[in-house]
Amino acid sequence: MTRATRLPALLALGFAALTTACISIEDAGPAPAPPAELPSAAINRIPIPGSDFPISIGVVIPPEAEIFYVSGVVPSVTDPSADPNSRAAFGTTKAQTVNVLNSIKARMEAAGWSLGDAVMMRVYLVADEDTGGRLDFAGFMEGYSEFFATPEQPNKPARAVVEVAGLINPGWRVEIEVQAARIPAE
Repeated sequence: MTRATRLPALLALGFAALTTACISIEDAGPAPAPPAELPSAAINRIPIPGSDFPISIGVVIPPEAEIFYVSGVVPSVTDPSADPNSRAAFGTTKAQTVNVLNSIKARMEAAGWSLGDAVMMRVYLVADEDTGGRLDFAGFMEGYSEFFATPEQPNKPARAVVEVAGLINPGWRVEIEVQAARIPAE
């Protein structure tokens, strides 16, 4: 059998299998309804055992959840008199973290979401000259802790923090992206 004659034969075989499957599904009748005693779906944030560190080790999202992806957000200029390509224009790692998380909060709220809906964060930090050329994790955590695992907003997302060689603007030390999920209101 040549390649040109095999394709129609394979298509006919596939069509026959699909038709048989559809007939079998129709014969099976309607799917049974789930038991009424099943609990309503919820986002399940799994805490770090024995720790108050403000992240979850994982988050389980049920299939009926709505998902919202927030693109990476970088800091805004806080000192317009400084060189717009300098760290002085954007502040310390802590200041940039607070700036970025306030921007993310505003974007999420404008779309009808909240920071409490965040289930996963990816954080990109650039080394800081104030910390000997290493990322300023302590400064990042000071800013982050103002937004997560607080009395006002107790939810903790899963999170990854990585050091990167640089971001597009040489003054930026922080970029954060967020994935959020929530159960739709009925």
